Amino acid sequence: MAILPKIIKTQATVQQTMSVEIVDEYGDRQTKEIACEHPLTVYLNWVEVVTLMTLGERPSALVLGYLKNQGFINDLSAIESVMIDWQTNAAVIITHENTENLAQQLEKKTVTSGCGQGTMYGNVMKKLEGITLPQPQIKQSMLYGLLEALTHHNETYKAAGAVHGCAVCKGTEILSFVEDVGRHNAVDTLAGEMWLQQQTGEDKIFYTTGRLTSEMVIKVAQMGIPVLLSRSGATQMGYDLAKKLGITMIARAKGLRFQIYNGSDNIELDVKGNNNQGNQD
Repeated sequence: MAILPKIIKTQATVQQTMSVEIVDEYGDRQTKEIACEHPLTVYLNWVEVVTLMTLGERPSALVLGYLKNQGFINDLSAIESVMIDWQTNAAVIITHENTENLAQQLEKKTVTSGCGQGTMYGNVMKKLEGITLPQPQIKQSMLYGLLEALTHHNETYKAAGAVHGCAVCKGTEILSFVEDVGRHNAVDTLAGEMWLQQQTGEDKIFYTTGRLTSEMVIKVAQMGIPVLLSRSGATQMGYDLAKKLGITMIARAKGLRFQIYNGSDNIELDVKGNNNQGNQD
């Protein structure tokens, strides 16, 4: 078992939502909640890597998941500490891993379609070459049970909107759910959590409220999760990568409707009378 890094947090905190006064289409004043957005600048061995715009709900998991998914760090045992200071909006990760080529890695980036700062770096795709993911069999009835369970989450979205939610699930059980202003932040947070808890992904389902882009497929593959479920749609590159990496991709999933973009042989349609209900636009 890996030696876990020391997590250091200052007493400064941030809020996820705040109340503001708005005027509606009738000229009436109302008080509404809005999502808060906080900059968090990430330093790896005191080298500035990125500034993430985040709700700030689970910052330690977020920065570790981001650095792992981008290929900047790989050895959990080599991380000495993670320091989060909201007074200076900084996260500092100290590791014994060799980071001499960090500046060169930072130059090899591709801006993706992720909302916010979404980026993927040149060495990530190379690490996924030859990846083999399991092909679990999933019942339609189980998917419906999971979608129903997910309706009881999204607390920030229900209060304020303007955020994405992601979850790691096992069957109909939601193991962890997180919301953030960008779906890439939410998936990085869950990746960091799984890494810290040394969980594997072969028996998991990943859910997101956001669209299934190349970035989302890549990050889920890095987590070793073979099933990707979304209430939104898919992009061409996300679809192509799901086929290449063997990820079961299910989009437009809401209520009793869903669309299987890849891995239809892995889905058992066991709910009679539902196949002719049509799909969402």
